[in-house]
Parts: sequence; C-alpha cells; structure tokens
Amino acid sequence: MFSREPKASASGPTPRKSHAPTANSQQPIANSPTPMPPSTVLILSGGPDAERAVSLMSGAAVAEALRRIDRFRVVSEVIDRPTADRLRPLIEREKVDVIFPVLHGRWGEGGALQEILEDLGRAYVGSRPRPAALAMDKLTTKTLLADDDVPTPPARPLRPEDDCDLGPPLVIKPIDDGSSVDLRICRTKEQIAAARAELHPRRERLMAERYIAGRELTVGIVCGEALPLIEIIPSDAVEFYDYQAKYERDDTRYIVEPEVPAEIDLRCRELALLAFRRLGCRDLARVDFMLDARGPWLLEVNTMPGFTSHSLVPLAARHTGVDMSALCATLVDAAAARGAALDAASTTAAYLSGGR
Repeated sequence: MFSREPKASASGPTPRKSHAPTANSQQPIANSPTPMPPSTVLILSGGPDAERAVSLMSGAAVAEALRRIDRFRVVSEVIDRPTADRLRPLIEREKVDVIFPVLHGRWGEGGALQEILEDLGRAYVGSRPRPAALAMDKLTTKTLLADDDVPTPPARPLRPEDDCDLGPPLVIKPIDDGSSVDLRICRTKEQIAAARAELHPRRERLMAERYIAGRELTVGIVCGEALPLIEIIPSDAVEFYDYQAKYERDDTRYIVEPEVPAEIDLRCRELALLAFRRLGCRDLARVDFMLDARGPWLLEVNTMPGFTSHSLVPLAARHTGVDMSALCATLVDAAAARGAALDAASTTAAYLSGGR
C-alpha cells in the first residue's frame, strides 16, 4: 500500500514520522496493473520548455531505474520539439512498446506532446492531451474545481493592458508553467508593478493569485492512489520554494507524513484525488497545497511531476517501501495494459467487421 489511513486523535494531531526512507524493495502498489511481458520502453526527455534541465535529470533517473529490471529494454532519446513524423522512424526501428515522456512544462506536459503521442498510436505514460492541457492552465484548473467547492486562492488573469484588481500580498506567476519559474511574491503595489514590468515582455499571460502564508504541502498520486502527505520546508536563505530550493540546494527539508491533524491529512489527500479525477488525469500527478488556519488551499496539479533526486513523488513512494524501479515499472505496466486492451479491441472489431 502507498498510503496509510490517518486515525483521528482526541488529544490533537496524529504523530507523524520524519522522512526515513525504507530500503529498496519491489513491493507491489495497491492499484498496480499486472506486470506485462518483456517490452521496449522509449524514454523521452528534454523539450523546448523552461524546465528542460529538470526533464533531462528526470529522464536519466527513469531510464536508470527501468534498466534495473530485466524485462525492460530501455531506449533514451533527448528531444526538442519533434513532430510525429520525426519520431515515428525511431519508434518503428526500435520496436517501441511504451513511451515514457518525462518532460515538464507547457509543451512537454501541457498537451502538445501528448497530441503527438496520440498520433503515433503507441501506449504512453501520463495524461491524455485534454487533461494535460487543463492541468497546465492554472486558471482553468481553478474554474473547474470551483464546481466541486475545492478551496483555491482567489486569482485573476493578467495581460499587459489589464489593471490588477487584486491587492497585495499576492503572487504573480505564469498561467502555464511550473517549477516556480518566473514566480514573484509581491507584498506592495510597487512590487506588483515591478514584477509585471519584468515578466510581461516574455510572458504575455500571467496570473495574480492571493498569497497564502502557511505550510507548503503536496500529495502525489500513482495509479489512482494518494501517496503520503509531504511537507516542504525551504531554507531561511530563500524567500520561498523556488527553482533553486527545488533542484539546486541541499538545505530544503522534506517531511513525509508531517505532524498535522488527521483530518487535514485526509482532507488534502481527498482533495488531491478529487482534482485528479475532475481533470481526467491518468497514471500519475502531484497536487500542491498551502495550509493556513482556515485549512488547505489547492494551488495546482502537475501531470508529469519530477523524477530527480529532489523530487517528491519518488520520495513519498520510497517512504512506503516502493523504490524508484518499482514505481517506474508500475507506470509503464499501466500504459502497456492500456495498449494491450486497445490492440485486443481493434482485433475484435476487425474480426466482427469481416476483416479477418
């Protein structure tokens, strides 16, 4: 099992353990598919987005993890912005069964690459194009989740000509990017104006979001199951959990199953699963929250979270005894099972139509 059901305590928060990873193992995931026969997996990484460097690290880690399992033959390919016609010869030459696109950012994670993968007709890990695009657009995500009364901080779109009717403190950030790239916390109107003057020349679409001061929490999801809650505690040397804190610094603290009331733990995981299902996500995601005295506020949904040494989905999985190889194998098997089901359906349809 990935997660443990929290138990309420009349005397206060349920005690939680600090991060103490278990030894590597191959424990099964509760909702994992049946392991598929030997197959060739194509790992895609790189891409044209701002998070290219993170993608390269994630792709290398996934490839290394899958190579530890004998039934997978792994092919790695660094890409920029290829077309389906550019990728098809590689897929046919290598006889690829499953594609694992470990890309982060608007093009690689936000639907464009997923459209290409659909055209290629091979099973692939991750969400389909529309859910990927919905999740990448943070304002669209908020609009959809509002129908389910999911608490999210008030926000507004900002184009260069727009007035900002949301007062400080607030966060100015891209509508459709991740890893805290080009994110600014503004505590005064002057800081809002300065952030917009800096960012609008390269980011036409920005959003202003009410700043929530509190604890930063995240929930990973794999195969429809919520992983244990993680609290992120950046160093005092940084203002917030920015790109450096995520990938370059070693003084960011990650607490798995932090000391929070049991009802908060449960609420975060319920909201994460609700968002995952409402957007139509598939295979995996990471859902980020801020927690203040009013409760958890959902910030965003990431449909291809990182797989680096600092990444949180592998960390949460490892805490439950599921190592990186088992985690990646589960995702590949889920995609392969879908591919096998589609092949079987196509064969049956051809038979029934007389095309045998």
